[in-house]
Parts: sequence; C-alpha cells; structure tokens
Amino acid sequence: MAGKVFFASDFHLGLRVGTDPLEREKRVIKWLNEVAPDAREIFLLGDVFDFWWEYKRVVPKGFTRFLGTISSLTDSGLPIHFFTGNHDMWAGKYLSEECGLIIHNEPYLTTIDDRVFYLAHGEGLGTTSIGYKILLYVFRNRSLQKLYSALHPAIGVWIGHKWSHNSRLGKGISLEFLGEEKEDLFRHSKKILETAKVNYFIYGHRHLPMKSKIADDSAIIIMGDWIVSSSYAEWDGNELTLRMIN
Repeated sequence: MAGKVFFASDFHLGLRVGTDPLEREKRVIKWLNEVAPDAREIFLLGDVFDFWWEYKRVVPKGFTRFLGTISSLTDSGLPIHFFTGNHDMWAGKYLSEECGLIIHNEPYLTTIDDRVFYLAHGEGLGTTSIGYKILLYVFRNRSLQKLYSALHPAIGVWIGHKWSHNSRLGKGISLEFLGEEKEDLFRHSKKILETAKVNYFIYGHRHLPMKSKIADDSAIIIMGDWIVSSSYAEWDGNELTLRMIN
C-alpha cells in the first residue's frame, strides 16, 4: 500500500510547562499538516492532552485548533488512531464521533507491510510498582469515574489540570536510560516476545526518544515528548525511522 505511516505521542496539549501551550499546539498542527499528504495512517500513542475529561455536554476549553485539524484530516479519509495515555485515559465518544478518531484503550497488535507492530502508550506495562498499579486501578474504575463526572466541569477540569501539573513535576521521570533490566517497557516487550513475533514495539510515556534492537528482527522505539523538542517515527514501507524536530 502506498504512503507512509507516522507515529507520535506525548504532545501534552494544555500543559503550562516547557514551551507555551499555544505554541506547542501550533507546532503539532504544523506537523500534522506536513505529514498528512504522504500519510496512509497516523497513530497518536497517548498523552495527546495533558488532561482530558469528557462530560456529556461540555468540551474542555482549549485545543480548538487541534480538534479542528484532526476533524478535517479524518473527514478527508485519513485514518488517525488515538491511544489513551495516563493523562487522557478518560477519552470517550466525543473524540470518535465528533472528530473521527479511532480510539484504543489497550495495546494494539497490527501488521503493516508484512511487519508486526505492537503499539501502546506504555503506562503500567512491565511495572513492578504496586503503588502505580493501584493508582491506575483507581483511574480506570468506572464507579469512581461516574462520581468524578458529577463534579461541576469548572471544578473537575481544574482538579485534573492541578493534578497533571504536579505529577509532571513531582513524579520524577528519569530521562536517563536505566538499562534494559530496569526499564519497564523493555521487560514487557521481551515478555511478549516469548509467545509472539513482533518486529517493532512502539511506545510513548517514557519521554525518552530512542530506538534499540532487543532481539533478532525486533526493535523497541520510544517516542520523546513535545514539551520542549519533538519527535516522531516514520514507516516508509521498508524502514522505521525516529525523527526529531527542534
């Protein structure tokens, strides 16, 4: 099939750390418009928004340019996949029904040009932290989500952005590679390889742009974030390349 496939993650639209949020949104839109003519498919691998909560009749403030661009591209027939991350796992029907995004809440295994791709945001995969597992359980609990939705949007969105901002500064994501045995996503990928053949594992979440071979004919690619610089991966039908935008 003609055309390239593009992958990106961790735009963190709305985050008031690093670059100006509006400048970041415009940079993302510029990239989308530049790659779209050559794209047959685009995968956005989570934490597209720094916080997103859907109310039945309220759309969060901001992101107008991004949502308009996405809607225009999907209206043109370009498939765009949206993977929920730990900052926007509460995405619902609005993004699919109004904007045309294909929503993924779990890791996604797909074949592209006879190569097998394992795609996910990456939160919780391979983790040995009981505390983090409990936190993810709380975030994903349907009953607790219904209770949170009962809050007035002005309160709910404010709390969400406050939490997101503090977690970004306080959770201490290391930008140093810790070694394959200590990296959750490497452990998870190697576990998958015990029972399945995968050529490329592509993740977000870690905020550390890198590409590494982990087995014969198998590599792991981790997206960087767009908070300061920007990175994305490009599949041209034969080779997967990790590219940087400064």
